[in-house]
Amino acid sequence: MADPSTYRPAPGAIPTSPGVYKFRDAHGRVIYVGKAKSLRPRLSSYFQDLAGLHPRTATMVTTAASVEWTVVATEVEALQLEYSWIKEFDPRFNVKYRDDKSYPELAVTLNEEYPRVQVMRGAHKKGVRYFGPYGHAWAIRETVDLLLRVFPVRTCSNGVFKRARQVGRPCLLGYIGKCAAPCVGKVSADEHRALAEDFCDFMAGRTGNYLRRLEEQMQEAAADLEYEKAARLRDDIGALKRAMEKNAIVLADATDADLLAVAEDELEAAVQIFHVRGGRVRGQRGWVTDKVEDVDTAGLVEHALQQLYGGADQEERNESVPREVLVPALPQPDGPIRDWLSGLRGSQVDLRIPQRGDKKDLMATVQRNAQQALALHKTKRASDLATRSRALQEIADALELDSVPLRIECFDISHLQGEDVVASMVVFEDGLARKSEYRRFQIKGFEGQDDVRSMHEVISRRFRRYLQEREQTGEWAVPEEDDPGTGTRDEDGRPKRFAYPPQLLVVDGGQPQVAAARRALDELGIDDVALCGLAKRLEEVWLPGEDDPVVLPRSSEGLYLLQRVRDEAHRFAITYQRSKRSKRLTAGELDSVPGLGETRRQALLKHFGSLKKLRAATVDELCAVPGIGRRTAETVAAALSSRTPAAPAVNTATGEIIEDGADQAAAPVAAAPTTAPSQETP
Repeated sequence: MADPSTYRPAPGAIPTSPGVYKFRDAHGRVIYVGKAKSLRPRLSSYFQDLAGLHPRTATMVTTAASVEWTVVATEVEALQLEYSWIKEFDPRFNVKYRDDKSYPELAVTLNEEYPRVQVMRGAHKKGVRYFGPYGHAWAIRETVDLLLRVFPVRTCSNGVFKRARQVGRPCLLGYIGKCAAPCVGKVSADEHRALAEDFCDFMAGRTGNYLRRLEEQMQEAAADLEYEKAARLRDDIGALKRAMEKNAIVLADATDADLLAVAEDELEAAVQIFHVRGGRVRGQRGWVTDKVEDVDTAGLVEHALQQLYGGADQEERNESVPREVLVPALPQPDGPIRDWLSGLRGSQVDLRIPQRGDKKDLMATVQRNAQQALALHKTKRASDLATRSRALQEIADALELDSVPLRIECFDISHLQGEDVVASMVVFEDGLARKSEYRRFQIKGFEGQDDVRSMHEVISRRFRRYLQEREQTGEWAVPEEDDPGTGTRDEDGRPKRFAYPPQLLVVDGGQPQVAAARRALDELGIDDVALCGLAKRLEEVWLPGEDDPVVLPRSSEGLYLLQRVRDEAHRFAITYQRSKRSKRLTAGELDSVPGLGETRRQALLKHFGSLKKLRAATVDELCAVPGIGRRTAETVAAALSSRTPAAPAVNTATGEIIEDGADQAAAPVAAAPTTAPSQETP
């Protein structure tokens, strides 16, 4: 626990301008991000007597080891920078909302040549138009089924669409009139896109003009004695009206608004949002969060608004931010958040607390939903937290640890008869998998099969990284095989790093693997990390230097958690090993030719038909292939002539030996085996 006075800035060194500040811990990780209209009084408030601070704030400042700040021009800029840093650094003491469930949305893929209507979950994709979110996927499908009669947009997958184009015959929806069948040319791409855009307009609430137009067309058809057309239009109007009735009118005057309500207690908070478009509830979603910082209802509202609208793409923001945003409490001051929302929308946004009428009544409904969501979340979590806490306590008692292991790391080695040797590292925090911090390793120090030596290498590499980052020696690059994640890795406090040691290190194996891991830790001088191994055969827990294992009861929650950690490490390792083996087996002779990319490799194989004919080709014949110059042709000819032909290829679908070498792109093939098949070694 740090003393805040040791890193307190000099009072005169803190500016009085608006800005954003970051608290870091001893490892350099950002643990809290905040903003202020004036940095000096805000930062000074953190360094008063600890007895006068809120308990959560006191915990934060004693965990921190340094503070830094960035000055900005306006409070709106501070709001934007605070949100971007919270997303980037994932600070542990900031409020972070998480969805209380996965909400489906109706999506129209306008980024495709032939847009498709489908149900989607998860992050939004660029160029896709979204409606919702909805409470249930079946509600989306019922609405789409009614609308397809009027807007016959395709709903099939890309595979079905391509197959229909190949055979020249539409699917069932095309025959019954619920798809315009662009796959077989019944409508052009432009006509189909126009249907998709009309569908989007209707879903966006612009229904009145469209219905009036259909009614006029129906009257004209009846006047012209075209009764079949008039009947069809009548049925279309009925289908649209039934679809509209799925969403009850809750607000008059075609109101576009988002209503946000908060239910909270001392430890947690739940947020519910109703999306009202055209006076109808078009979507609903909810979030829950732990109150890890000292924050009131207005602060929770501000964080929720940042998350709700800050993550939208630029092209979606005009539609994601409505004209009105109704909240239970206004952030103080409310000017910056109001200006930020107006900037996102491109016009004025009315941010206020509803005082009377239908909007206040609807806000009460949203508030009841938030209270129910919080109660349901606490009911679910109580059981889950109790089980995880009991499991961690049982592990601590069995291994005689000073405290429960809140962070557990497990390592596993995987190979196939000594080839493609890899290792995995999985992380569990508070008994839950932290997949963003998983790591995978490629064994570099030697070749062949030696699980003990591999374990020693991997543990050494992992904790050598930890020591480097703890010493903060500067920037260094992370090899690709060690870090499959994306983004830069520097000392600036980003979360996907090796900077944090575990309280418990678990290795998959018995005494030899545990001894190798202990030796690696001793060589690096690390003596504050508990270590154990879990052997598969009898599920025994081995400790370093002990002749007898620790045997946990079969019904023990602690043993079950260790098994989950071990099995997850095994899964992650064997997945990586299989992917490496697959790449090695499918690699062709052309893959290692310098300067020859995938496009030109395919062009060569397509032109000559097989590697055998390609080997026999002259430089002039290679130059005849589009995209192949003389220098590249000479390189290819020299590379192929210097290699002996591979073993006969086998078509795995028929068992036939392909004598002329094997165009792997044309058929699934494998080299003829030279040894008996073997089992994968985890």
